[in-house]
Amino acid sequence: MASDTPTPENPPSTLDPRRWIAFAVILAAGFMDLLDVTIVNVAVPSIQKDLEAEYSQIEWIIAAYVLSFAAVLITGGRLGDIYGRKRLFLIGMTGFTLASAACGLASDPTLLIGSRFVQGAMAGLMVPQILAIIRVTFPKHERAKAIAIYSGVGGSASAVGLSLGGLLVQWNLFDLGWRPIFLVNIPVGIAALIAASIVMRDSRSAHAPRLDIAGMILAIGAVVLLVYPLTEGRQKDWPAWTFIMIGAAAVTFAAFVVYERRRARTVGSPLIDLDLFRSRPFTVGLSSWLLFWIGMGGFFLIWTLFMQAGLGWSPMRAGLTSVFFAVGAGIGAGTSVSVLAPKFGRWVLLAGGLITAGGFGLYGWLATHYGSDFASWQMVLPLIVTGTGFGIVVAPTIDMLLGQIPEQEAGAASGLLNTGQQLGLALGVALVGIIFFGQLDHDSARGVDAVTAQTRTELSTAGLPGPAQEQILASFRACVQDRSAAVDPSAVPDSCRGTGGDARIATTLADAGAEANAVNFAHTFRYTLAWGIGLMALVCLGFAALPRDVKLEQHELVDLDDELVGV
Repeated sequence: MASDTPTPENPPSTLDPRRWIAFAVILAAGFMDLLDVTIVNVAVPSIQKDLEAEYSQIEWIIAAYVLSFAAVLITGGRLGDIYGRKRLFLIGMTGFTLASAACGLASDPTLLIGSRFVQGAMAGLMVPQILAIIRVTFPKHERAKAIAIYSGVGGSASAVGLSLGGLLVQWNLFDLGWRPIFLVNIPVGIAALIAASIVMRDSRSAHAPRLDIAGMILAIGAVVLLVYPLTEGRQKDWPAWTFIMIGAAAVTFAAFVVYERRRARTVGSPLIDLDLFRSRPFTVGLSSWLLFWIGMGGFFLIWTLFMQAGLGWSPMRAGLTSVFFAVGAGIGAGTSVSVLAPKFGRWVLLAGGLITAGGFGLYGWLATHYGSDFASWQMVLPLIVTGTGFGIVVAPTIDMLLGQIPEQEAGAASGLLNTGQQLGLALGVALVGIIFFGQLDHDSARGVDAVTAQTRTELSTAGLPGPAQEQILASFRACVQDRSAAVDPSAVPDSCRGTGGDARIATTLADAGAEANAVNFAHTFRYTLAWGIGLMALVCLGFAALPRDVKLEQHELVDLDDELVGV
């Protein structure tokens, strides 16, 4: 193979003097991708209002990206092995930039959802090339440093996305509202494309595996058949077809497993090497990893909904408050990788899960304690605690789990772990939507009961007689309940229309409605976080199944014939 197309079998004869510039380019690309996983969350209320989107459409706007990302991830790595990693990186970056433009220009929820699917798929082509490019670009003594930097940046991107999204929405650049959260990718993407085409070397595998198209179709089909009814079920009042699709998802998944086993025996190069699951610690650890991201995907959604839709905060305030989560994540990631994990092994992962659960519990308790008076500074402690637990788990987990399988299978296992992360995020959004919005509907009377006495007093002060007060309060109760149960929150229920033309009464009811809404959201937030605590308990049980002597080991990223994907 030519020297300008290095592989592990044929490394470059001289070090590329531009390797750190190339690294900066792929670092920016990886950051853009991970940023877009969460940057939408804080803009949800603005998108919902501007596009008149339904709850289920908002969930799809978030889930579409990670779902298509996960679907293309492993195949994207193989395409890079076959056709060249630089080529696939440039194709992915071009598509990602164009899809970002389409997201920013979308005129309705359907177009935005479709553009997010494309954006995630392009990220699935781009991201798997990053660690492979690092492997063939850097010598061994520099490689660990590059991977550590990339991992640290990736670990903070999700939290930074919330802060940056809030700032961009609040600044309302060029009167574009929420759209700059996507449009900002255009100049960054163009700059990265130009730089990558100049400074990045190409590489490909000398023994690239063959594509498993049928396996990819079955895997995508199983996931879509599961996620779609979970996301749409509540809006459609759970018709029979939703349960049929869930059953079909199980059948399709079983067909996928049978096909993959047959392909491994005959053609070879299965999409997923099922032999990896012969390692019980790896299988249990992977399950824990998936559950962890289901919990965090749900948390990111309900957290931003609570701050904006519940407490009425601006996107900027919500985004800046989320900085404290990023601070905690940085603390947790830094201490776990450099100090704790090499010494204490699996106990660090257990501690991270417990700290995350503790942060959830503290956050939920404070939410119901303070209600509508919950201030940003009062969120500092639970956010730092939750972020710290998040960082402790995320930073060392992949490396520890890779230690449970043979080193020659590290590439395939890494691809599986990263796919599990993205699937967990998508499932978290879908599942938490069922729990959160269902409970908000079920518990809507709580907020009304909390404000009834004060509202009756203010109506009496306004001079309304008793029968008129009761009639207004009955209408108010119906209004709050109808809003909590609404499939389309942008629509105003009939029960919320009109107050007899009295401005004073209208103000009283508006204030009472905001207070009742905050109370309902606070209690629903706490209720949903209780489910998150249960997930974290299962996560800890899984991590406890890892061998007692497991330690953090910096694996060499060999076997580029397998799928190497970014953390």
